[in-house]
Amino acid sequence: MIDVPPERRILLRLSGEVTTKAKQTRRHFVTRLVRNVKEALATAGIEARVERRYERVIVTTRDGEAAAETLGRVFGIQSLALTETVEAADLATIVTAGEALFRDAVAGRHFAVRCRRVGNRHAGDFRSRDVERALGAALLPGAAGVDLGHPDVTAHVEVYEGSAHFFHENLVAGGGLPLGTGGNAVALVSGGFDSAVAAWQLHRRGVSQDYVFCNLGGRTHQAGTVRVMHELATRWCAGTRPHLHAVDFAEVARDLQRQTDPRLWQVLLKRLMLRAAEAVATERSADAIVTGEAVGQVSSQTLVNLRTISAATGLPILRPLVGMNKDEIVRMADRIGTGPLSAVVDEYCALTTRNPATRTVQSVVEAEEARLDASLLERAVAEREVLDLRRLDPDDVGLPELETREVPPDAVLLDVRSRAAYEAWHPEGAIHLDWGHALEAYPSFGKDQTYVVYCEFGLKSAHLAELMRTAGLHGLHFKGGTRALRAWVEARPGPEDREPA
Repeated sequence: MIDVPPERRILLRLSGEVTTKAKQTRRHFVTRLVRNVKEALATAGIEARVERRYERVIVTTRDGEAAAETLGRVFGIQSLALTETVEAADLATIVTAGEALFRDAVAGRHFAVRCRRVGNRHAGDFRSRDVERALGAALLPGAAGVDLGHPDVTAHVEVYEGSAHFFHENLVAGGGLPLGTGGNAVALVSGGFDSAVAAWQLHRRGVSQDYVFCNLGGRTHQAGTVRVMHELATRWCAGTRPHLHAVDFAEVARDLQRQTDPRLWQVLLKRLMLRAAEAVATERSADAIVTGEAVGQVSSQTLVNLRTISAATGLPILRPLVGMNKDEIVRMADRIGTGPLSAVVDEYCALTTRNPATRTVQSVVEAEEARLDASLLERAVAEREVLDLRRLDPDDVGLPELETREVPPDAVLLDVRSRAAYEAWHPEGAIHLDWGHALEAYPSFGKDQTYVVYCEFGLKSAHLAELMRTAGLHGLHFKGGTRALRAWVEARPGPEDREPA
């Protein structure tokens, strides 16, 4: 017989900002939240029933662990708990069930019982404190003792609508407001840490977004940025369908370099990017532009320069990271899942100059900007590539002529990961050259050799292979990164199984 797992219930607690809304607004927000919950579960392939209650949303499923992990990324949910549930519970039933469920967990350990009644707290003949005392007394004989301050184990009980829900921990969720309740915006993104985190922050406030990517780094840069924003869209954007608008900024940047003062390049470039974003926002009926700028992080982000840059558009510019330190932004990127991917893409640079202006005068910048060919920006926006991030496979957005799924027999296999990653695992014969040294060393490589480069995700390796091709070298990168390479190595027959040459 097939062992069918039992159904589990997951209690979803609404964000505090949702619960304090007026009745009609709250109803609208919860309706949207339930829709997003159902889509998140369906996208993950999880069968479940979703029930809307006033204080809670209750999900019933046989795939509890996966469902809880998925629902932790739905905005508008403050916390959730994967529970064992006893129906029509009086005090004696709660104590009996709780003792059976928590007995093994508290054995030989210090514990606490926490009970919360939700909804009509006066229903029945017991209070939360009664549950804590009675269940604590039942569990105490097998435990090391009670510790209400720093327990080893906490036995949680939530009594709601006549049922008792037992669980070991509250899981923190995304919080904020249900996605889709905060209007529409476009986010300027580069694939680096800042812009992805900024977009996430506005998603958490319920704002649906499309992403505008002004490409200065070619197809490799676009492939990396697609991977970052695909991660954000698939993990956090249930209920919406973000698109990436990839605008080729190569001609725009060349015109800027030919016609304007190098000290103003960064400020002028940011103004042009805002104009591109504004054009997309107008088409998509968006009401604001989101950026990842933080005060003082780079020369274009002084307060004076931000004022000059902001004047390029009439739309509101939302800068959720404006007061954050870079280390805080990186930690948040790691938390939301884009950090490891942005760590690679962030190595691309925009236009650089030795002495960038930190205190620009708007009239001077506008005079420089008047030298530019405005039709180049208009054409770049009109000819942009639009990608549906939640439907595409990021591995398909790459450079096919630079990709390989196997290592040719006579190729040099080059590992550009960290030394620690290389020592943890690498194929036999692979040569280690960390990323910075690889960028310096590749021009000196021999041109009569095939090179296969690999890294964690296939982003750095694709970039290096593209540079090697430009330099006249035969460079390839292993598609899919380390995981794909390892699978290929493990699938190869051993030396004793191979046919003789």
